[in-house]
Amino acid sequence: MVQKAKILLVDDRPENLLALEAILSALDQTLVRASSGEEALKALLTDDFAVILLDVQMPGMDGFETAAHIKRRERTRDIPIIFLTAINHGPHHTFRGYAAGAVDYISKPFDPWVLRAKVSVFVELYMKNCQLREQAALLRLQLEGGAKGAVGGKESAGLLAELSARLAAVEEQAEALSKQLDDDSADAAAVATAAHLERKLTGLRRALDALEPGAGNGGAPVPSQN
Repeated sequence: MVQKAKILLVDDRPENLLALEAILSALDQTLVRASSGEEALKALLTDDFAVILLDVQMPGMDGFETAAHIKRRERTRDIPIIFLTAINHGPHHTFRGYAAGAVDYISKPFDPWVLRAKVSVFVELYMKNCQLREQAALLRLQLEGGAKGAVGGKESAGLLAELSARLAAVEEQAEALSKQLDDDSADAAAVATAAHLERKLTGLRRALDALEPGAGNGGAPVPSQN
């Protein structure tokens, strides 16, 4: 069973959090509330999130400061951040949002369909990366088993077949997602993330092919997942 992705909603106004939940509920993912920057940072200590929707203007630690803390942590630095703001101070204010590490900067009131579409892209990319890590774990198990002679011939062949089928499914989904991003002229950050995912998939496929009977070197290295 595929686990749901978690989306972090950060806003000091309960009515805004309620509105975001209403907009994003159709994505059928896990929505986590945080009413301050400090509360958001605590949530990020224990859970993994696909994307963060972060209000710019909050009492105490504002959105820019919260984002700076998120980007300084190794565990959370790669989580996409979408800034939400009720004010518009022009290009300089928007630039500050991108400089803080945001992948997008949306002014309120925003189009619910547009926001939902943007969030869904990052959720899909997150899910593909989760699947890719599972394939890498299986591949490492296969390599370790082959090196120690712990996996029999039939068992090894069965594991390879299962891994190949799973990887093929992820490859197909990643290709479809890349085409969707091209068609929709999506954000550059989403396109770059998708391209990085495809490169990792290619490396994993090469390593898997090297394990097939008759492939020569059965000790191909497992591709890095960084």
